Amino acid sequence: MEKETGLASVFKDKCPECGSPDLIHDYGTSEDICGTCGVVIRDKEPDRTRPEWRAFTPEEIDQKAHAGLPSKISIHDQGMGTTIMPWEPDAQRQKTSVSTKIQMWRLRKRQIQARVHSSEDRNLALAFTEIDRLSDKLSLPKPVKEHASIIYRKALKKNLVQGRSIVGIAAAAVYIACRMLGIPRTHKEISRVSLVKKRNIAQRYRLLVDKLDLKMPIDYALIYISKIAQRAGISARAQELTIKIYYQVKEKKLISGKGPRGTAAAILYFTCKKIGEKKTQREIAEATGVTEVTVRNRFKELEKLEKRLELPD
Repeated sequence: MEKETGLASVFKDKCPECGSPDLIHDYGTSEDICGTCGVVIRDKEPDRTRPEWRAFTPEEIDQKAHAGLPSKISIHDQGMGTTIMPWEPDAQRQKTSVSTKIQMWRLRKRQIQARVHSSEDRNLALAFTEIDRLSDKLSLPKPVKEHASIIYRKALKKNLVQGRSIVGIAAAAVYIACRMLGIPRTHKEISRVSLVKKRNIAQRYRLLVDKLDLKMPIDYALIYISKIAQRAGISARAQELTIKIYYQVKEKKLISGKGPRGTAAAILYFTCKKIGEKKTQREIAEATGVTEVTVRNRFKELEKLEKRLELPD
C-alpha cells in the first residue's frame, strides 16, 4: 500500500499501536508517522545526504569538513598521502617557537622524501608533473589530464617507460588523451611546449597504441574547423557554411584518405571564396599548420567536385 502527502511517502511497515500499514515518512521532519492514529514511531532520523554541521562561508567549510580532497589519478599517490602543511601559525593561531619551526621543517622534509621513496613513485611524480605542465600550457580540460595519467600508469605497469624518456611517454599520453576525447591538438603543438621533438612523440604514440591495444577514434576534419577559423579570423557565417559543406563531402565520400587538417583548411578556403570573404591560402595554411601546397591541392579537388555539392545560399 502506498500513499504520498506533500514531501511524505509511505514507509512500508506496521504501526505498533493500531497495526495499520498506513505509515508515512515525512522528510521535512525526518519522522515516521502512522497515518491512522497519528503516533510518531521514529523521529529525527539522521539525514545521510548532507553533513551534520552547517557552514555559511568557505572558511567555515574548510574548518568543519571531516574529509580531505577526493582521490586523483593524476597524483602519484592518488592524493591519499599525508601532507604536513606550513606551521605558522599553529592550530591555536599562536606563533610557534624557533625550535618547533626547525623540528617541523625536518619532519616536513622527511615526509616529502617518504612520499616518493620507491622508483615507481619518483617516476610517476616526474611524469605527472610534466603532464600537468603540458595541460596548463595547452589549456586542456581536466578530463584530458586524468585520461593521460591513466594511460601513463598502464605504460609503466607494462615496463614501456623503462629505457625511454619519461617526458616523451608523458607527451605521447597527452596526445592520445586528446585524440580519444576529441580535443584538437597536434603533435606539433605538443612538441612546441614540450621538451620532445615531434618525431619522438609520434614514435611513442605508436608504441603506446600498439602495446596497450588502444582503439583510437578516427581523426575527423570537423574538429579542426572552428579552431582554424578562430586563428585565421574567419567569420561565424563562413564557419557555419563550412560545416554544412563538410557533411556533404563526408556523406558522399568525395575526399577520402586525406589528412583531416588539410581537408578542413581547404573547405574553409573554398567557403571563403564562395561567399566573398577575403582570405588567402597562406593565411589559412599558417593557421592550420600545413603547407600552402596542401591547401591548394585539396582546394582543386573540391573545385572539381563542386557540381556534386549542394551549396547553401
